[in-house]
Amino acid sequence: MTGSRERVRASLNHRQPDRVPIDIDGTICSGMHVTCVAALREYYGLEKRPVKVYEPFQMLGLIEDDLREALGLDVRGVNGPRGFFGFPNEGWKPWRFHDIDVLVPEGFRVTTDADGNTYIHPQGDLSAPASGRLPKSGFYFDAIIRQEPFEESDLDPEDNLEEFQPISDADLEYFRNAVESVKASGDAIVANFGGTGLGDVALVPGPALKHPKGIRDIAEWYMSTAIRQDFVRYIFDKQTEIAVSNLEKLHQVVGDSIDVVFICGTDFGTQTSTFCSEASFRDLWMPYYKRVNDWVHANTGWKTFKHCCGAIEPFINAFIESGFDILNPVQCSAAGMDPELLKSKYGDRIVFWGGGVDTQRTLPFGTPKEVREQVLRRCDVFSKNGGFVFSAIHNIQANTPVENIVAMVDAVHEFNGVGQ
Repeated sequence: MTGSRERVRASLNHRQPDRVPIDIDGTICSGMHVTCVAALREYYGLEKRPVKVYEPFQMLGLIEDDLREALGLDVRGVNGPRGFFGFPNEGWKPWRFHDIDVLVPEGFRVTTDADGNTYIHPQGDLSAPASGRLPKSGFYFDAIIRQEPFEESDLDPEDNLEEFQPISDADLEYFRNAVESVKASGDAIVANFGGTGLGDVALVPGPALKHPKGIRDIAEWYMSTAIRQDFVRYIFDKQTEIAVSNLEKLHQVVGDSIDVVFICGTDFGTQTSTFCSEASFRDLWMPYYKRVNDWVHANTGWKTFKHCCGAIEPFINAFIESGFDILNPVQCSAAGMDPELLKSKYGDRIVFWGGGVDTQRTLPFGTPKEVREQVLRRCDVFSKNGGFVFSAIHNIQANTPVENIVAMVDAVHEFNGVGQ
């Protein structure tokens, strides 16, 4: 029987694997809300214990080995030592989240206001202004914009590079140990080393920084990509230079033990259109992505992973020319993102990692029967001749009915002819 890593590698190389590989926890864009992880543990009758929130920004829950086995997953993720808010994922402690008990890192330090909203502080420093807000009835932290007033003449692009630095020896050792600890599983490994996402608006506000300087307002950043292009190019050029140097050091310590490297989560699409023209992407972003991807392909066996939501079909050729091997989350519900069109037009040149089920409507609000039917259709379309890793369209969202998640997983196994 083919192992998980071989299965994923076959699909990444556009060969037909023995069955469709499954990812539900490999990246921060293909994970599951902590409420869903807790519900699945109960559904499968697994040991009762609190779920770890390894990424508080999106409140993603860690899928541990017993649940991984129950779900039949093929991919493992290796993320950095620190999350979006800048504190290490260590020293787990209990926290009550709505009606469930979870575990959060020791550096997860929060305050609340009179209305019951929760505020998280960068690097766990309660003396620093909060960088994230969880509404009282909400399920996710929203980034808090802490843009300082500025004069145009005083703008310094170095201020937007504070979080992009040469990798430390301690972090190199962390990644060496993290990869080594999961290598024996036989699963495919996706690594998110960080530092390669150009202008990702999840990172622009500097949620991990105590006092971010530079352009940190998202609207101001988008305007800068049009009216301050020299400023943006300087940031992208220096960030890319640092990133390639870091990747070289990382390859020296992890080698080709990993299969995929997460390059960026920068979005270029809305539900109905793109944020900018293809020409603008090619001019402003593509040269830097190409430098990163070209280095990876010339020096490693890794495949490169591009996350981009929305109606981005007009950009896919440019993504391919930029050197990306993988596109995620394949938002088939967006305009122009018809599965049959995508597979026929691009399926031999880029891997579709996602697109397996709609997480906006079908998975949270449909019936198990509707979920099953959509999953079977998507697998049928995307799996031909490889080039497909099953995952939902982005993370599985809070309070998605557990019966629907189980129907999704069971449908993939049904398609694969695997008894559950």
